[in-house]
Amino acid sequence: MSMLRSLSTPLLALAFSTLAMLGAAQAQTKITIGKVLSGNGFHIPTYVAMDRGFYKAEGLDASFVSLTGRALVTAALAGSVDFIPIPSGGAQAALSGAEIRYVVGESLKSQWLIASRPNIAKPEDLKGKTVGYGRVGAADYDEGAAVMRRAFKMEVGKDYKVISFQGETERIAALVNGDIDAALISVPHAPKALNAGMKILVHTGDYIQRAGGTIWTRKAYADQNPEVIPKLIRAIANAVTFYRNDKAGSIPILKNHLGIDNDKDAGIVWDQTNNTFGAELPKEKFHEIFESRRTDMIAAKQWAADKPLPDPEQFLLRAVLDKTLKDMNYVPTKLDAPVR
Repeated sequence: MSMLRSLSTPLLALAFSTLAMLGAAQAQTKITIGKVLSGNGFHIPTYVAMDRGFYKAEGLDASFVSLTGRALVTAALAGSVDFIPIPSGGAQAALSGAEIRYVVGESLKSQWLIASRPNIAKPEDLKGKTVGYGRVGAADYDEGAAVMRRAFKMEVGKDYKVISFQGETERIAALVNGDIDAALISVPHAPKALNAGMKILVHTGDYIQRAGGTIWTRKAYADQNPEVIPKLIRAIANAVTFYRNDKAGSIPILKNHLGIDNDKDAGIVWDQTNNTFGAELPKEKFHEIFESRRTDMIAAKQWAADKPLPDPEQFLLRAVLDKTLKDMNYVPTKLDAPVR
């Protein structure tokens, strides 16, 4: 009898442990998150949250769906991807009538660079030349065009030509091959360009600050899954804090998701970006996403020039975002002001 009692105790403990693990597994909510092909520096918190287990800690069984930016926007609007970090595509969809809701921020500062061939001495030398951007409507088109227009009074199509490439790797290859004279790339891809003998001509963050990588979902999804929204916010906020403070732990993530070859180059990327992310969404930066999109839609004759911009806050789950960050004692990011 005593032997049975001695056996039953560890067996019961094992049974309870197994039930607990099964319960935890059942509690995990499956979600999908968009990831652009070849990775994107604006989306680093989504990579950190995945690799460091911040989604899992919130009860989210997260997986990436990797597609081009345009395809991700289409898939998200169709309900095939739950969350995507492409704010400009979301803004155009919202201004065109799509029911979407922004959830949480990522990058708070423009991270794009214009890399050029060595013979280009200054941005004005790109007049009459060809520059590689991303697709029209994406951040890797809009931010290059905006800086060239605002800071250097140069307009796409009028003062310089643009070829659109889906990925930054293709842009760098075209630049190295001499097919284009300059290319808009994100900080994580800068080492590739520099190692190939190119130069950095413009840092867009010197001129503009923008809410890049802001994550959104369909309104229907947010309405049907309200418990998921604060969990995602906490996961991204914890990822931001981790990346801000832990260089050694961040380097493997940068190498894994951005195709960086070595620790040195990954360290350079971290040095340039560690204090540029924030889960918070300052009102003025969020407004700029929509105003920039409205400007481009006017140029494309998709929006009447005299039609005012609706209040972007209607497309943001502001109350949930702010409350969640406050409840978790999240420390907002302190950004340096643009120097130019």
